[in-house]
Amino acid sequence: MIYSVRMKRISFPTGTFEVNSTIIYNDGDAYVVDPGADAPYIAAQIRKEGASLKAILLTHAHFDHIGGVEGLLNEFPGAIVYLGEKDFPVVTHPFNQLPPDYPPCKMFPNVLPATEAPLVETISTPGHTPGGVCYFIRNFDPISSTPHLLLSGDTLFFGSVGRTDLPGGDMATLSRSLEKLKLLPADTLVIPGHGPETTIAREIQSNPFLS
Repeated sequence: MIYSVRMKRISFPTGTFEVNSTIIYNDGDAYVVDPGADAPYIAAQIRKEGASLKAILLTHAHFDHIGGVEGLLNEFPGAIVYLGEKDFPVVTHPFNQLPPDYPPCKMFPNVLPATEAPLVETISTPGHTPGGVCYFIRNFDPISSTPHLLLSGDTLFFGSVGRTDLPGGDMATLSRSLEKLKLLPADTLVIPGHGPETTIAREIQSNPFLS
């Protein structure tokens, strides 16, 4: 588990596919990004901080990133879900189901476009899915060597990028999305959808997809 000093941040893997789920705490509110699974554990972490879940921010709608949404909404029924509008149809698409490891995917109540998400700057980054987004928080931890935070979902990984061979994926579109991320501050800390953390500077220097 990794914490930050200003707005508190805790990131941990969830589910069979080990999605990096993140909770951000800010003034008693909790924001969960990509709750792939393990909703009871995530809810316990929120309550341990004395916080209330304000919003669930989804980088995209693949089952391994949304499997914990229903459980969290049962625990915190007032929370709003944010998702890229072009990914709304992905939620219930037949290919987006993997029982019994993940519950059947159904559309969420209280869902709004990702562009309306609070606390973050939403960057449209289609390519892995039609409605994929990244969430950027500028000056998340200004006293550290990585003051900005990017929750990149499956758009950008350490040394790689998300696959584009699933329905709705497109490599040319993803490449254009990556160009947007290259414009972010070099010292931005990147929390990808899977795998180790990285920085924009490191990926520009060594990721062949950003060269």
